[in-house]
Amino acid sequence: MSPTPPRVLIVDDEPLVLSTLQQTLERSGFHVVACSSPRKALSVLEDQDFAVILSDQRMPEMSGLEFMVAGRELRPHATRILITAVLELPTIIAAINRGEIYRFVAKPWLREELLATVREAVQRHEISSRKAELERLNTALSGELAEARAQMERQASALNDERSRSASAQKETALLWEGTLSMSGRLLTDFDPVLGIHARDLRDLAGRMAKAGAFSQEERRILVSASTLCDLGLVSLPRESLGSSHGRIGSLTEADLELLRKHPLYSQSLAALIDPSRELGEAIRAHHERFDGTGYPDGLRGDAIPWTARCLAVAAEFVGCGLPRSAAIERIASAGRAHDPEAVRLLLGALPTKPDPQRAAGGSANLLVYS
Repeated sequence: MSPTPPRVLIVDDEPLVLSTLQQTLERSGFHVVACSSPRKALSVLEDQDFAVILSDQRMPEMSGLEFMVAGRELRPHATRILITAVLELPTIIAAINRGEIYRFVAKPWLREELLATVREAVQRHEISSRKAELERLNTALSGELAEARAQMERQASALNDERSRSASAQKETALLWEGTLSMSGRLLTDFDPVLGIHARDLRDLAGRMAKAGAFSQEERRILVSASTLCDLGLVSLPRESLGSSHGRIGSLTEADLELLRKHPLYSQSLAALIDPSRELGEAIRAHHERFDGTGYPDGLRGDAIPWTARCLAVAAEFVGCGLPRSAAIERIASAGRAHDPEAVRLLLGALPTKPDPQRAAGGSANLLVYS
């Protein structure tokens, strides 16, 4: 199926100008609705959404700027472009600064410049719409996790009222925490089944490393918990930013890449609703940092990266690269100083001696290589 053409609303009281604009944009692949009356255009905006709104400045019913102010209230994410024959520079600059218009086009316009401006306006609308959707999802997810945490606290309080601080109560609390992590895994799976499989594999490998390495009890808990929660922020991103189950970073736009590189920050914030401990949050935030300082989001280097995060980073690289076992090991071994050598040795020692048949054959349910 061909993609839906971007929708553009044009408003001009001169029939010849209106017709010329409509033909120019429709021939370039835009879906155009034309109105000769700004009041009628406002009625259209009440019922229909548009990526771009173009309006003449001088019209008898109201000025273009007055129309843009009213249109902004109805469709705040639509990108607004003003067409004017008389350059009232102070007024136009003030309108741009207030966000009432994105650009202005002077009459007479050049066709290619007009089309380039409209295409840029469409891209701006797409980014603005994605941001609004991200904020909506983030708010909804935060509410769900806050409720989950509140439920966990109520259950823990009930346990404390019924039982003494005994080994039995500690076991119940551990089961409750495990259930919370399991809920996070289900949330990832419900959002994207491939993402859920990736989280499961990463937690299994992190658990092996926690048993094989010289960790304190708290460090083991942080490593395993962080491996479950480190990609939770991905559910706040637009689904198209994740790509297909076999997608790769190279196919994404710069806007998608920028969102992906922020997901450790979103994961840290969401995980804090479950467990506010500083050590867990730092491990999650830094799980895409690199030992040589080339990672994100903070560009940390060497020992500035928490030890648990260094271990999680190399585990995430092994699970997420989507390569057969031997190729994945070679990739990590040939990465130079991207990973802490001690963490790499720990990973190699923790890998099961019998490789997974699917991975050995080159199959993978993994998502993306975030490097």
